[in-house]
Amino acid sequence: MSLEIAWFVVIAFFWLGYLFLEGFDFGVGMLLPVLGRDNTERRVMVNTIGPVWDGNEVWLIVAGGAMFAAFPAWYAGLFSAAYLPLLLVLLALIGRGVAFEYRGKVDSDRWRRTWDRVIMIGSWIPPLGVGLILATTVLGLPLDAEGNRVGSAFAAIRWDTLLGAVAIAAFSITHGAAFLALKTSGDLRERARTLALRLLPIAMVPVVAFLSVVQWRAGTLWTLLAFGISAVAAVVAWLRLRADRDGQAFAALGVVIAGAAVVMFGSLFPNVLPSTLDTANTLTIEGAASSPYTLTVMTWVAVFGAPAVLIYQGWTYWVFRKRIGTQHIPAVHAP
Repeated sequence: MSLEIAWFVVIAFFWLGYLFLEGFDFGVGMLLPVLGRDNTERRVMVNTIGPVWDGNEVWLIVAGGAMFAAFPAWYAGLFSAAYLPLLLVLLALIGRGVAFEYRGKVDSDRWRRTWDRVIMIGSWIPPLGVGLILATTVLGLPLDAEGNRVGSAFAAIRWDTLLGAVAIAAFSITHGAAFLALKTSGDLRERARTLALRLLPIAMVPVVAFLSVVQWRAGTLWTLLAFGISAVAAVVAWLRLRADRDGQAFAALGVVIAGAAVVMFGSLFPNVLPSTLDTANTLTIEGAASSPYTLTVMTWVAVFGAPAVLIYQGWTYWVFRKRIGTQHIPAVHAP
């Protein structure tokens, strides 16, 4: 395997990690005003992701940074066509991070409700924006012979890319409900599990529809196999939720998004950004890659750096693995 193909696989893995980890992370924020009946329950929900949400966001930075370093033409062609959604994503992430820190600073219901709305909005926009961006790189853009976008700044916004945005958001909210069922206790856990059971069949409609579009346009036999595994995993997740096996359901949803990532990036290979204007203008892995020297240096850095990051993040999840209930939340102490 060449370094160019290896880094394409690594970047696909980074995006998968972001979709999986930030998927449930965003889902919790989306459900904050839905499942949290009072401030104590909302604090429980925030605390389930409190130790990990900022680490999860690192995967977005790593995925974008790796694209920039390994495939600068891919980075430039895709993100130049997605400035507006990308700007909204970044603003939402900033507001969401501030809200997590500020919601408990003042002992006021109005104050907390305001920041809770910021968390909710900041949790809806990123999966929609990232879904739109990933759908764009899989389904293509109108590119000229120089790899530049042809058309307006809204060229990336089409019915098929919007379907991808809805699919990622639908998966995220379902994954968030399953995560809350796994990480909370008492009445909040039961409501989260019930909601996950109701959301999963609904959420799979846009997911299956989007993957069907990708498979129909550029899929292969092995991406069809991944599609099938993803669909079966969704059924398993629903059955495990119904059987009150939260951990197994959460893991099955991980298989769902892993299969979806294989369909998307497997259908994209060996390209990185198809041209809808002329297939001759499509950006390929070989054509968009950096120099061999750059890829070699990146590989050595990743060999030593990536295991340390993965071990640390895994250790964080292990330390904070136990369930949280309202009985674990202390009284409010704020100025």
